[in-house]
Amino acid sequence: MTLGRKVLLSYMAVVLASGVVLVVAADRLLRARLTREAGAELEREVRYLAAAVGTLRGPLLDSAVVRIARGTGRRVTVVDTSGAVLADSDFPDSVLIALENHRSRPEFRAAFRGEVGRDFRRSASTGRWEFKVAAPIPGGAARVSAPVPQVDAVVREAQAAVLIGALVAAVVALSLALGFARSVTRPLVRLRDASQALARGERPNVDIRGHDEVGDLARSLRGLGDSLAERIGALERERSETAALVATMAEGVLACDSGGTVVTANPAARRLLGFRPEEALPPVRELFRARGARDAVAAALAGAATDGLEMEIGPRRLLLGAQPLQGGGAVFVFHDLTAVRRMEAARRDFVANVSHELKTPLTVVRGYAETLLGEEPPPDVRRTFVGSIVTNAARMQRLVDDLLDLSRIESGAWTPHPEAVAIAPMAEQVWAEIGPAGSAAERTFALEVAGDAAAVSADPEALRQVLRNVLENAARYTPPGGRVTVRTRRDAEAVVVEVADTGPGIAGEHLPRIFERFYRADPARSRELGGTGLGLAIVKHLIEAHGGRVEAESRLGEGTSIRIALPAA
Repeated sequence: MTLGRKVLLSYMAVVLASGVVLVVAADRLLRARLTREAGAELEREVRYLAAAVGTLRGPLLDSAVVRIARGTGRRVTVVDTSGAVLADSDFPDSVLIALENHRSRPEFRAAFRGEVGRDFRRSASTGRWEFKVAAPIPGGAARVSAPVPQVDAVVREAQAAVLIGALVAAVVALSLALGFARSVTRPLVRLRDASQALARGERPNVDIRGHDEVGDLARSLRGLGDSLAERIGALERERSETAALVATMAEGVLACDSGGTVVTANPAARRLLGFRPEEALPPVRELFRARGARDAVAAALAGAATDGLEMEIGPRRLLLGAQPLQGGGAVFVFHDLTAVRRMEAARRDFVANVSHELKTPLTVVRGYAETLLGEEPPPDVRRTFVGSIVTNAARMQRLVDDLLDLSRIESGAWTPHPEAVAIAPMAEQVWAEIGPAGSAAERTFALEVAGDAAAVSADPEALRQVLRNVLENAARYTPPGGRVTVRTRRDAEAVVVEVADTGPGIAGEHLPRIFERFYRADPARSRELGGTGLGLAIVKHLIEAHGGRVEAESRLGEGTSIRIALPAA
């Protein structure tokens, strides 16, 4: 639909809506006005009626009612105090007794109270819509009724006049709308043609003669052509912003022209490729020594993309992606995979460590089992073999259990359920449980629990496992006659539980790594004493799951202290 038709239809809609509103308003307002005037006139007439027939009865009342009704053109009704009709201008005396009692009518109820009553309803006697006004008289009440058609006729005449006026206004508005639509759409069509020319890159010929909004639009369109230079400047600024964004990227980004000369290299690219910020970069073909990277550069400059080429530059492993540019040149993106590959190496080391830890006890178990199957050694030798099998099976069981616990904790499948736990009784119970397994009977165990640090908020089972792992380590590495002490103190909002031993201690270079999986400061002695290498790693994860922290302090020849901080109960 064109703009001219829209304007024309809008005008017609406004005119029609205005006509409808005027008709409805005329009906409401005029009907209300006529009703008020009719009510006032009927009230004057009923007062005259009450004065004229107040004391009349019988034939005199009937003749007076008929005479007044003929003179006023109204229906006149007189009733007694019981509501029985004494006279009615629309009915002869012979049928008055059959008329309905009028005492319950609203206008008569008001008249019986000594007031002038009004009501508008359909008459039960005549079946017509009438406006009724009643006034009190001695011994009853008199009423004057006016039919509604008189009011309706006047309203219909007024509505007809309004409709005729609305139709005339619609014709006039249609003529004006046609002229207005043409005056508006013609310059808009010219503006459309000018904007299309501007979109084609041509200089538009804009006719600027008006001083209204259309004229303003035409002048704006001409100004649009003049502002293209400013837009180009804005594009340059956006290019600078893009360059700044590329400069802050963690990935290396390098761009070259069709000849291979580097035109852009962000700081990350220089860092990954080993160039200082002020150092000039050689042509992109000379940046790499690896044959695969050289082939990727040649392919990108020839118009072929490369994705996911892994290469090594110095100590770093990089993933190279190359994308040719339209018009020549290419963009190269470098992702640093060094940390990822380091994690993969750690995973391989972990698998190798697990395999190694399981291999030794499996070899022992298999060797003794095969010996027992193939020979009949003396009872004392058999007992020794079976004891070794049980010991190594228990060692493998502990290793598997620790691996499962560590995996469950690291995966998030386990969450602590903290509650108040007293340190002293749990530490004593754990020390009694490890007993002979850690040669605890030959070591002195001491508790130094502060009064304000007697309990922590922790998962009881998790805390038991933490204390068992730490106390087993302390008992294992403390020589006979040594001392293992559990002491507590308050530290801000936390309780620090310290397990100190008098063992050989740990060298400073090993101390930062003792909480890593399978890390041993003295591997030969650890395996000899039966450790799995996972105990302190489990301790670290369990404590951190509670929002706490764990740290170690040690000096060679003086012993080791493991400090665990947990929320206070």
